[in-house]
Amino acid sequence: MLIALGVTGGIGAYKAVEVARGLQKRGHDVVAVMTEHATRFVGALTFESITKRRVITDQFEAGANADIEHIALASTIDLLLIAPATANMIGKLANGIADDFLSTLYLATTAPVLVAPAMNTQMLAHAAVRANLDTLASRGVRFVEPGEGFLACGWIGKGRLAEPDEIVEAVEEVLRPRGPLSGQHVLVTAGPTYEDFDPVRYLGNRSSGKMGFAIAAEATRRGAHVMLVMGPTSIEPPAVRELVRVRTADQMRAAVIDRADTADLIVMAAAVADYAPAELAAQKLPKGGETLTLVLKKTPDILAELGRRRLAAGRGPVLVGFAAETHDVVNRAGAKRLAKHADLIVANDVSRSDTGFGVDTNEVTIVGPDAAETIPRQSKARVAAAILDRVEPLVRQKLDAQPRSAATRA
Repeated sequence: MLIALGVTGGIGAYKAVEVARGLQKRGHDVVAVMTEHATRFVGALTFESITKRRVITDQFEAGANADIEHIALASTIDLLLIAPATANMIGKLANGIADDFLSTLYLATTAPVLVAPAMNTQMLAHAAVRANLDTLASRGVRFVEPGEGFLACGWIGKGRLAEPDEIVEAVEEVLRPRGPLSGQHVLVTAGPTYEDFDPVRYLGNRSSGKMGFAIAAEATRRGAHVMLVMGPTSIEPPAVRELVRVRTADQMRAAVIDRADTADLIVMAAAVADYAPAELAAQKLPKGGETLTLVLKKTPDILAELGRRRLAAGRGPVLVGFAAETHDVVNRAGAKRLAKHADLIVANDVSRSDTGFGVDTNEVTIVGPDAAETIPRQSKARVAAAILDRVEPLVRQKLDAQPRSAATRA
C-alpha cells in the first residue's frame, strides 16, 4: 500500500519519523508531505532518507508538471495519514482551504483519510476546533485520539500526539479488508537456512527473507493471524502474531509441522537448503590441502511432506510453494507443483539482478493447475498483495467446503 504521510508544524513531528518506520515494517510504501512549518521541527532529508522518496514540501516547485503533482499523488495513494495534525490544518481541511500541497491533496484524493490531532489542551477543547473535527468526522475522516500527559507548552493534559505504534495500528485497521483471510491462521516461512559443517562455517544461500516478510505483512494487513517461521537474516521481520526463529532445515521442518494442523494457509517462501553436511565437525576444520571434500545428505522436503499429509487426510491447509530457478522457470515450477501436491507455486528467476534474492523488487509467475500468470516487476510488497489476491479464492473455497457447525445450521 502507498501511504501519504502528511506532517504539519508541531513538536509531535518528530514522532512522525517513527510512524514512517512503523508503516514500512508493515510492508507499506510511504511518501512524506510536509508543510513549511513542519520543516522547522524535522528536516525533509530525514524523511527522504527513511522513505527513499522525494519529500514534497512545496506546492509550486519548478517543473512542467509541478502544479498537478497533487492530482497525480491523490489518485495513487491508498491512504492519507496526517500526523501530527495541528488545529490550523484541521481548520483548513474542514473548511476546504487549499493553500499548500497537503491541504490541496486532501481535497483531491478519494482515498481514506486518517488524522492524528496534536495541540494544546485548551485548543483541543475550543468550540471551533471541536466543530471542525465534527465536520471532518461527518465526511468520513477517521481519527487517532491524542494522548494525555506532559505537553511541549508545559501544560499537562490531553493533546499530545498518539504514540507511533498506536497510529500505525490505526492505519492497519483502516486498510484491513474484510476478505477470506480475515481471522484465518496463516503460516509463512521466510529467509534461508544455514547448515553448519563445523562450529565456524556453514552452507547457505543468498535469501534475505524480504519476500516472505512481505507476504506475512500483507496477510496480517488482511486480518490473518500470522505465524512466521524465519531463517537467519539481518532484515527485521514484520509484526506478526507468532514469530519463530530457526537456523537449519531440520529446525524449520519441526517448527512448520508443529503448527501445520492449525493453519488454514501455508506459504513456503523460505529458501530451504536442499542438502546439509552429513556430519558436524566438533572442532573447526583446519585449512590444509588445496581441496576440501564434504559429504552432504538431503534435507527434509517440507512442502512435499505437507502435501503428502494433506493428500492422506483428504483435507488440510491451502498450500503455496516457491520455486527459485535460474532456467526453464515455469516448466520446472509446474513439475514441482504436481510432485509436491501444492495448490500454487510461485516461481521467480533468481539469476536476474533486479529480482529475487536480496533486492526490494520481484517478478514472479504464479503457476496453478490451469494456467501460469506472470506478475510484472514491482516492489515485493505489491507482489505479495498480488499473490494473496490469487490465494484468497482458494481459501474461500476451502471455507465454503467445510461443514457448518450444528449451531450455524440451526
